[in-house]
Amino acid sequence: MRDIVVLGSTGSIGTQALDLVRRHPDRFRVIGLTAGGSNPDLFEAQVAEFAPAYSGLGEDASVEAASMACDVVLNGITGAVGLLPTLAALDAGTTLALANKESLIIGGELVTSRARPGQIVPVDSEHSALAQCLLSGTPEEVRRLVLTASGGPFRGRTRAELADVTPEAALNHPTWSMGPVITVNSATLVNKGLEVIEAHLLFGVPFDAIDVVVHPTSVVHSMVEFRDGSTLVQASPPTMMIPIALGLTWPERLPEVAPAVDWTTAQTWEFHPLDDEAFPAVSLAREAGSRGGTAPAVYNAANEVCVEAFLEGRLAFPAIVDTVAEVLAAHGTGVPSSQDPTPDRAPVTVDDVLAADAWARETARARVAG
Repeated sequence: MRDIVVLGSTGSIGTQALDLVRRHPDRFRVIGLTAGGSNPDLFEAQVAEFAPAYSGLGEDASVEAASMACDVVLNGITGAVGLLPTLAALDAGTTLALANKESLIIGGELVTSRARPGQIVPVDSEHSALAQCLLSGTPEEVRRLVLTASGGPFRGRTRAELADVTPEAALNHPTWSMGPVITVNSATLVNKGLEVIEAHLLFGVPFDAIDVVVHPTSVVHSMVEFRDGSTLVQASPPTMMIPIALGLTWPERLPEVAPAVDWTTAQTWEFHPLDDEAFPAVSLAREAGSRGGTAPAVYNAANEVCVEAFLEGRLAFPAIVDTVAEVLAAHGTGVPSSQDPTPDRAPVTVDDVLAADAWARETARARVAG
């Protein structure tokens, strides 16, 4: 029996995790639940059903819950607000099942330096796939990591053809059902850019040994290429249930979590190179990640502001990444602290990250407003 805390319990990751708990009451006991507060009725129902020892709404509640004595903290929060709960779970010595990629990306070494080996178990499907494939070799035997991207709803379009994209079209993802911010990030490929930084931080692989390929059907979740020429893939029909289950039970596996690939039917797996001209978000993320310091926090924060503006009809689709690039460029000029409080440097503190996050949001809002 594992005692678990679920942060972001009313979101996509949280609700699926609680479905697993319902299916395996002999394996899990929920002792903490928190959410942001956007769906209070669902949260109230979850608390009534699971009767956790602790429950609450908001960031402070998530930090409190993440500090509890338990076996696993599942951080399913979306956005930079997941940083302090991530740090709280690591400081408590608890296994952290991490779906909140933003906290790792913006925290960087601030997060990784607090984690003991194996304490962070990735819940992103791509990084869960990489972790599974990496079990087959030593770090010295790895040549490169290959992240797969569905390409989103606009795969194959040129940059010019993206000019008139609507929020409704961007939210119509062909293979995954996710929240609006993550879905738009998938359409711009910002999400894949964030995942490149995440892979570097999780597995210690250099940026030039992390590639992205477009795989429209999302059956192969990622791959590891070894130095002998072998490439191992992790494959399953598109589902988050498998990586969530592994996050809660790692390194064990739960039975019958989701259907496997049906090998009795014909299968065609396509892989295409990434179009960096139409979708420059991944190369921009490599730049931010390579600079380190607070640059990834700026990338993430500016993007969150731009996605909100796009969904509200105040910003064109291509301008999301263009604006992020402008904010990141401004951050790198080494301007006085009154304008940019945290030019890139390492190591960073929590205050550095939060200051860079706030500066990037303010700067992005000003540029969106024109």
